[in-house]
Amino acid sequence: MIDSSKSEVKGKKKSTKEKNPESEFEILIDRAAVNATDEDLTFRLSDSVQTAFFEGHGECLIYIEGEKKVRFSDKFELDEITFTEPSINLFSFNNPFGACQTCEGFGKILGIDEDLVVPDKSLSVFEGAIAPWRGEVMSEWGKPLLKNGIKFDFPIHRAYGELSQKEKDLLWNGNQYFEGLHAFFKYLESKTYKIQYRVMLSRYRGRTTCPDCRGTKLRKDAAYVKISDTSITDLVLMPIEETLQFFEDLKLPAYEKKVSDRILTEIRSRLEYMVKVGLGYLNLNRVTSTLSGGEFQRIKLATSLGSALVGSMYIMDEPSIGLHPRDTARMVEVLKSLRDMGNTVIVVEHEEEIMRAADQIIDIGPDAGSHGGELIFQGTQKELNGKVKSHTVDYLTGVEKIPVPTVRRKWKDSISVIGARENNLKNLTVKFPLGVLTVVTGVSGSGKSTLVKKLLYPALGRINGSVSETPGRYDRLEGDSTKISQIEFVDQNPIGKSSRSNPISYVKAYDAIRNLYADQPLSKQRGYKPSHFSFNVEGGRCETCQVKEK
Repeated sequence: MIDSSKSEVKGKKKSTKEKNPESEFEILIDRAAVNATDEDLTFRLSDSVQTAFFEGHGECLIYIEGEKKVRFSDKFELDEITFTEPSINLFSFNNPFGACQTCEGFGKILGIDEDLVVPDKSLSVFEGAIAPWRGEVMSEWGKPLLKNGIKFDFPIHRAYGELSQKEKDLLWNGNQYFEGLHAFFKYLESKTYKIQYRVMLSRYRGRTTCPDCRGTKLRKDAAYVKISDTSITDLVLMPIEETLQFFEDLKLPAYEKKVSDRILTEIRSRLEYMVKVGLGYLNLNRVTSTLSGGEFQRIKLATSLGSALVGSMYIMDEPSIGLHPRDTARMVEVLKSLRDMGNTVIVVEHEEEIMRAADQIIDIGPDAGSHGGELIFQGTQKELNGKVKSHTVDYLTGVEKIPVPTVRRKWKDSISVIGARENNLKNLTVKFPLGVLTVVTGVSGSGKSTLVKKLLYPALGRINGSVSETPGRYDRLEGDSTKISQIEFVDQNPIGKSSRSNPISYVKAYDAIRNLYADQPLSKQRGYKPSHFSFNVEGGRCETCQVKEK
């Protein structure tokens, strides 16, 4: 007997206000005696099953005489849980369908910030590491932990930064002996009708990683789909080296391997190029805005390699900028790979190792500006000799060298950044000497720009009020910061916001020049002011071109 599960009886209209005493109804579709040799009966039962699925909205019940009923479903479900049917959009956070519903595809939410709750990770719980539990009233929340910590072997005298992840989770979630930080903040939220609790909550709120998507921006349902017991959420949080290893070791049944063979080849190829250019330590969830200049360039190179174009010309303007000498060899390998695929590679470069790897060197000079613009040399490195008068040739042949300083300037004062842990930085303590030239170096992606640009610069700038930018995550700043009266950050961004801006205007030299011309006797006779000598002011612009931007 074939039944269809349905929520309403046909022909009987129900009022919306009428309560249904039963949770579901069953509609009899067909009943038959099974005979495997009867072909007509087989077709009839197939039609009945199809009708049952249609009328039952994806559910079909079959009653076998003498046995219990068997339930079938054509829905995408398991263990009585209905899942979203997988599609391409389910795995894309750029699509509203695939974006996490909690953080709306941003990966961050406004929640309780661990760094604000525990501002100094060098302190232990006993020393008052938990900032909201330091007050006279709120300290009552921490006393059960201090009193009973020995019963479940919790190290109350160990620095918070040295606690294991399991111990931190215990501190936040609590147990039968004490209520954790999550319960504490839930209590504060229940008291938000009082102003003091709202103020207290605001002190510890910040942008935190979304708990549902773990910062991957994908909806939680996407993690239910797994390959070899691994979800897309797990893959994008792995370093690229581990992700590549996962796909290389992936074992699939013969049919699934045949279906996915081309896709897996493309995935492995692109991940291999990322590792080849030295980016195996990144994960696929890394935000582009947090990449260093060298990392960004190498990703573009990996994209070019992955495209597998032949007969193309690649022109690169100083691709070694931001790269450590250790990474230059990788860069040379990538450039040679592009060449060996049948492409033409032209590189504008100063890096010695890349010049020595070139098949052809074109040297333009001999000097800069009006003293340049001539072809000094063209040929292979073997053809270089002392007869060619060029700074580049002199350095390549060893005629000119940059001597290593024999004496280094000594320093006394310094500024220390304690507990830096932004992006790739892992709880660093760094001391910056004052009054000397200090160079921060390291391989590309090691955290140099993060340390200086996102931590030191905004942290110092906030002390003297010249920078409003919020610094990255760190514990504290120590040292002789009072000896810094001003801080300037010089980067590679274009000078000025106007396309008419030029260097002499930017350094304020034009102001003195305009004042000088305005002080001349003829200028005074004609009533010329300094603005008459400025192309940024109506009266000073050329009447022919009007300083129009072309």
